Amino acid sequence: MLNTFIIEDEPMARKNLERALEENFDDIKPIGSASSIREAVQWLKNPANRPDLIFMDVELSDGKCFEIFRQVDVEAPVVMTTAYDSYAVKAFEAGSVDYLLKPIEPEALKRAVERCRGGEDGSFINLEKVLKSLHKDRNTYRERFLISLNDRIIPVRSDEVAYFFSESKDSRIVTLDGTTYTMDSSLDTISTEVNPEVFFRISRKCIISKDAVGCITKLSGGRLLLEMKTKPRGYSPDFTVSRARVDDFLAWLDR
Repeated sequence: MLNTFIIEDEPMARKNLERALEENFDDIKPIGSASSIREAVQWLKNPANRPDLIFMDVELSDGKCFEIFRQVDVEAPVVMTTAYDSYAVKAFEAGSVDYLLKPIEPEALKRAVERCRGGEDGSFINLEKVLKSLHKDRNTYRERFLISLNDRIIPVRSDEVAYFFSESKDSRIVTLDGTTYTMDSSLDTISTEVNPEVFFRISRKCIISKDAVGCITKLSGGRLLLEMKTKPRGYSPDFTVSRARVDDFLAWLDR
């Protein structure tokens, strides 16, 4: 039996992973979970907790998971999960056995677990090969979104999108001319479908297009406030870049 610890701050993503493990493996048992660096470090420091396998989301509510390795010795094999492929090199440098892109495909999950069992040597991973496999299914991105509006279906091209944001339980798409539509997809799903060279998730509630950024104001605490070229009619989304994402955001904007 593989006792498994899951570090994931999105409840739905954690439930999806637990369901996938249950459906594909008879001998994997989740024994705990954490949604932040602080919770994960506290759990791992307890000598009574000895996981055989750890699934670890890269971006957590209080920072990136790499901080966990600096605060505690992680002895169990780690499989990192994320909606972004930009952390792959750093993940393997930290000692991750595998790196899975969300939404996690069953075959990729089985491969990762097999490596953790020792069936495939994870210590000699060909990083170039892994990066190519990550991009294999990412070389095409959503070119348009179909919006249902009463009895009509409106196609919105990706290059017309200024940003996506969530408000209450709804996800919305705003075009460069300021038109706003309600969408069925969650921001978690959208973030895996759009081109990361063009779109960036500045927070849990907002994904922006590079072309929509106006000017940037530095805030206290290391955060950034963006002034967007397009203002949505009737809504006030938060365009604050969280501190954990500032460095990646500036690097993305400069590309």
